[in-house]
Amino acid sequence: MTMMEGILLTIVTAATPLLFAAIGELVAERAGVLNLGVEGMMAIGAVCGFAATAVTGMPIVGVLVAMIGGMLAAGLFGIVALFFVANQNATGVALTLFGLGLSGLIGDRFVGMPGIPVPRVDIPVLSDLPFVGRLVFGQDPFVYLAIALTIGTWWFLFKTRGGLVLRAVGDNHGSAHALGFSVIRTRFLAVLFGGLCAGLGGAYLSLVYTPQWTPMMTAGRGWIALALVVFASWLPGRLVVGALLFGGVSILQLHAQAIGIGIPSQFLSMLPYIVTIIALVIISRNRTLLSVNTPACLGRAFVPDS
Repeated sequence: MTMMEGILLTIVTAATPLLFAAIGELVAERAGVLNLGVEGMMAIGAVCGFAATAVTGMPIVGVLVAMIGGMLAAGLFGIVALFFVANQNATGVALTLFGLGLSGLIGDRFVGMPGIPVPRVDIPVLSDLPFVGRLVFGQDPFVYLAIALTIGTWWFLFKTRGGLVLRAVGDNHGSAHALGFSVIRTRFLAVLFGGLCAGLGGAYLSLVYTPQWTPMMTAGRGWIALALVVFASWLPGRLVVGALLFGGVSILQLHAQAIGIGIPSQFLSMLPYIVTIIALVIISRNRTLLSVNTPACLGRAFVPDS
């Protein structure tokens, strides 16, 4: 394997948890819900996935438990923000703090415990092709699941009646309610899906990316996923490009530190977040693009008349 192949493989690995978390948040925001608790849901998914895998010895069980953990955390957000009509921003931040604290408490006994490796998918002949073999046909199952999830989300949002209803709820919840659609139920299901995806992203961190549990291992990736949704203009296809871009910045700063570039390591560690801020500033200047794709009722509470 050449150095370039190794860098590209690690970029895909770094991009996968961002893609999982971002695709779930995109669906929630398309329904009009701004859930700032992605970081907390990822942390809960990471600790639940690692703990279940360590206890059972089966990574698939860990993935399922991580998905359930993320959905339970999202359900808590949904109950408070949708049914009790609490402020979505405050509830999301509270969920992040709650998730980080709870994950640290649950994972205390698992700190330093080695993880169980998740095998890669090796397709005979194809995975032996030069350069593209390992990159395209020799990834772990999570990578292919993330790609399938992105394609499935695009198909659901733009090719099905359910996706049309979800987008209608996000664009004009009053009209959707008047037509007989359940705004609260649609948004709650979208929030649960977002939690499921965030749990998957967290499980990837603790089972594949760094197969161990350490507190605060999400390291701000939930916030990057939130920015990634805006960067992609709420379009699933662009999430893949954005995830690879931000994943590439994360990996390149590690390689820069490894080869001893004369730049302070603290500054290099800041690079992914600096790029996030710059991308948001550039996108926010394009008012036309934002006005076309931004859900009109994003972050707005819905209270039915009866």
